[in-house]
Amino acid sequence: MARLVDLEYSAVEIMVHESGGHLKPSEVEADLDRAIQICRETHRLTPVGYSVDIEAPEDRYYAQFAACCRLAKATKAITLTVRASELGTPFNAEVERLREMVALAAVDGAVVGLLTESGRITQDPATVKVLCDNVKGLGVTLDPSHFVYGPYGGANYDQIMPYVIHVRLRDSTKDQVQVRVGQGDVEYGRLVSQLERRKYNRALTVDLAPAPEVDQPAEMRKIRLLLESLL
Repeated sequence: MARLVDLEYSAVEIMVHESGGHLKPSEVEADLDRAIQICRETHRLTPVGYSVDIEAPEDRYYAQFAACCRLAKATKAITLTVRASELGTPFNAEVERLREMVALAAVDGAVVGLLTESGRITQDPATVKVLCDNVKGLGVTLDPSHFVYGPYGGANYDQIMPYVIHVRLRDSTKDQVQVRVGQGDVEYGRLVSQLERRKYNRALTVDLAPAPEVDQPAEMRKIRLLLESLL
């Protein structure tokens, strides 16, 4: 968090993942007050949302998600990003899962954004739109890298823009999900124009994983300056 402040970022998306996050959903459920305290210590960064990835069996799954919704409400963040199910999951089962999560989030005034991601149901923009049409209140967390890289590289995702409630960014090519900023094929200017036409007024977040022989702070600064130049 302190490093993000040094890089002149103003907000943060907090990762509540059972594996590899800032917090675990099981920890949030076990001690909500402690989780709230931790998430308020953000070095003046504003929490703009939570990424929630739960690995619990079904009997604990929704309880953990409900706890994450209460955490979001307590820290005044309303966006909860969740991953879609893996390819091969029955469509009706996915619809029911998402309806339950949207209903739980609504109790605490939160909204659910379904992440666009290769290797999952949301790798195809057409399927994303059908899911949103079938689950009232469901939004989209748009990661355009997965419509540059992967099996749907080059896909037109205009049809899902009306549902976008959160955005994650990096630079990508058709062969690599993350490359140095400026060396990829993500059309930031076009994306910002699309969002402006939809009167999008939420966050643009940067999601850069550490990479060998890459100066991550320099890349983080570069993409922040690029985005600021487009706004």
